Amino acid sequence: MSSDKKRRSRVQGGWAPPTNIRSDRDKPKPEKLPNWFGKNVDQPVEKKFVYEDNTQELREKPPERVLSKPGVYDLSLGPSGLSRIRFFPNFIEPDEAEWMFTEMHNELQWQQRSDVKNGKSYLQPRLTAWYGDLPYSYSGVTHMPNKEWPDVLRIIKERLEEVTGNQFNSLLANLYRDGHNHVNWHSDDEKSLGPEPTIASLSFGDTRNFEMRKKPPPGITDKKEENGDYTFMEHVRIPLSSGSLLIMEGCTQADWQHQIPKEYHDRSARINLTFRVIYPE
Repeated sequence: MSSDKKRRSRVQGGWAPPTNIRSDRDKPKPEKLPNWFGKNVDQPVEKKFVYEDNTQELREKPPERVLSKPGVYDLSLGPSGLSRIRFFPNFIEPDEAEWMFTEMHNELQWQQRSDVKNGKSYLQPRLTAWYGDLPYSYSGVTHMPNKEWPDVLRIIKERLEEVTGNQFNSLLANLYRDGHNHVNWHSDDEKSLGPEPTIASLSFGDTRNFEMRKKPPPGITDKKEENGDYTFMEHVRIPLSSGSLLIMEGCTQADWQHQIPKEYHDRSARINLTFRVIYPE
């Protein structure tokens, strides 16, 4: 074999480059992976704890006090002064209380009035009747003088004044027709009642809960109370049955609020009489 043929044989044989090799442009492109691929997302991350002094005071919700026994209860000593209530669960005997309830239900001049809140008027969720020599205004409502006291109210008033030694010249009566009738949180602190009013509350008919809560002290900085959240203030609950008498006196109206809450189970009618002293404004 000539030298030229041997040279061509070597080129075409083992010394020739393989014919099945593809160029880089023929190779498949790698699949594009998400950004988080390759990160140790399933591996625990070392946490670094930095101690910070907690300057916020830890507060606990005080337990609710339930008063059911007769007695005199000092609720608080400040900030305005002594707040005191007197509770007599059986001030009027059951049979007499039932007769009085029927008389008042039929004889009193019941009306459904409207309250005004934030410039809007809405019907009160109860009926009311006012008796007194002077007008009485609250929550945008004004009760005009009414000196025509029914006999049953005069009987109750005379007995109340004889036992307690207090003299009253006016009465606000409330008729709660069922469990949905209620009165929201408020204080009887109108100027016409004087600085430390004594208010005597008599109940007839079905039992309803009377709830009280302490007002935040002046200048409190806690945002909860500023926004009307009374979670951490003292709460008191008193079941008021037919014939019971509750007297609020001292600074109770200045330092506490009270309500008859709405109830979602069957309740029959209840009448509440709140005797008070009204002064000319």
